Amino acid sequence: MPIARIPVAVSLIALTSALMACTAEPDPVAPSVSAGAPANALISASSWGPETPPFNDEVILRDVTGNGGFGHVKFRQPNDADRIVNLDTWVRDLEPNATYRLQRATDTAINDDCTGTNWLTLGRGTAPQVITTDWRGTGRADLFRNLGTTAIGSTFDIHFRVIDASGAVVLESSCYQFVVTQ
Repeated sequence: MPIARIPVAVSLIALTSALMACTAEPDPVAPSVSAGAPANALISASSWGPETPPFNDEVILRDVTGNGGFGHVKFRQPNDADRIVNLDTWVRDLEPNATYRLQRATDTAINDDCTGTNWLTLGRGTAPQVITTDWRGTGRADLFRNLGTTAIGSTFDIHFRVIDASGAVVLESSCYQFVVTQ
């Protein structure tokens, strides 16, 4: 660009910046509600889950054998009258073509120190369900647990583990907290 055109380019940039700064919006990054939208429209982040945290945990399952396995449980309680917790469970890098079970233990001493040993095998309701891995050692199961007999407001520490067919622990989570809501 010739030197004579530099002042023209700078002037155009300055003019463009000045025009863009002239707006009726006090914050162009977060504009207010448009004239056609109702001013009282509410968007709720909790429309799917309960309003009282902690709920809807993302449970990470870590290997305890040294073989590099990993797992994830998407722990979700819909905001409805049924009080069912969905447990979308996924594991990987486990023994291929094998069966595993997801278990949980709880305690009511709410201190982020899961001391519960009341291991319960989870499944589809009260029926235990296996997680079967494919030839790569990956498996998935859509599990759920009905908490209908558990009092609303009950709070507990909870932790999870995955066991193999012999009962040996292969994956384990840290401690989480949960409140039963409706």
